[in-house]
Amino acid sequence: MRSGGRAVVLTLVAAGVWLFATPSLDPGTADFVATPAPAVAPVVEPPPLTLEELTARVDPTVVTLSASAGFSGVAGTGFVVAPDGIVLTNFHVVENATDISAVHMGNGLIYDATVLGYDKSRDVAVVQLITAADLPVVELAPDPLPEVGDAVTAVGNASGAGVLVPAPGAVTALDQQVRTRSSVDGSGNTLERMIRVDADVRAGDSGGPLFDAWGRVVGVNTAGLSDEARNGTEFSPPQAPEAYAVPISEAVSVLDQVLAGQSGGTVHVGPTPYFGVSVRDVSVFENKPAIGAGVVSVTFDSPAEVLGLSAGDIIVTFDGAEIGSSSDLSEALLGRRPGEPAVVEWVDDAGVTSSGTITLAAGMPTA
Repeated sequence: MRSGGRAVVLTLVAAGVWLFATPSLDPGTADFVATPAPAVAPVVEPPPLTLEELTARVDPTVVTLSASAGFSGVAGTGFVVAPDGIVLTNFHVVENATDISAVHMGNGLIYDATVLGYDKSRDVAVVQLITAADLPVVELAPDPLPEVGDAVTAVGNASGAGVLVPAPGAVTALDQQVRTRSSVDGSGNTLERMIRVDADVRAGDSGGPLFDAWGRVVGVNTAGLSDEARNGTEFSPPQAPEAYAVPISEAVSVLDQVLAGQSGGTVHVGPTPYFGVSVRDVSVFENKPAIGAGVVSVTFDSPAEVLGLSAGDIIVTFDGAEIGSSSDLSEALLGRRPGEPAVVEWVDDAGVTSSGTITLAAGMPTA
């Protein structure tokens, strides 16, 4: 048990229990001798680590990540959960990435990396460091969640400088809902069940580990204040540190599903299928269905364009699954892989229903 980030030792005391035997009715039987129960060793939590001790223990299990797509790039962090280079990070660090590289902070080596699977709704991605072997791994906290007041330290590639910076703080709340905004494209995502901390988490720390006072991972650093909010502007004073982390139990749930190779729910496993449409939810349209995924744009030379889809069409089924919203289409694609065929049905501007078969192409990690 922990309270306020300090170790509380609970000693289990043997309460003088004695075992007594009932004498036999046989007068020739010898008397029994009472025997004390064996003593139970007390449960002792080791003392919390100093910041220097924590850094020395955990830094060799952390990687800095660089993900690029065209002319844009993202710097982030991850941590090793298996010796062969399996790494947990945030989905938004690798979203749309065509090239990913990692620098292991223990051995200094640079690895090419690939995405094994992800869950955008929980902002978790599983990455494989290619050719990695015998890497030290993090220790996961034994409890599903820390307690409010527990001391924690966020470790990451702060500001993308390529150097790990510890940010100590404490847990201030659990089970938080937070609306995040991507610093790359401005897209939003609502995250549930988050841990709130008062550590000074910065851009580049995304995907890094949140450690407890004993160097065990309790969460994945995901969101923090913008530089404007942290530093203040001429119109507003600086804000106190506030950041959010995905509970490690949530991240491990995604990890287990990805390693099992089981796409389903909100988790996608394997290479990302590419359809080539941007869609939105629809409402009532004249001569059109009231529900479906409305096509906003179609990418040149994509499977969608080859099929004949165009802006304004409404996708109503995807390989037999009814599509009532844009999220339905995303979920229908989650379990698919590049090269697979799919039958698509849609309604055009004139209210005419058409259908055709596409072959999904290979795409980048995206929702």
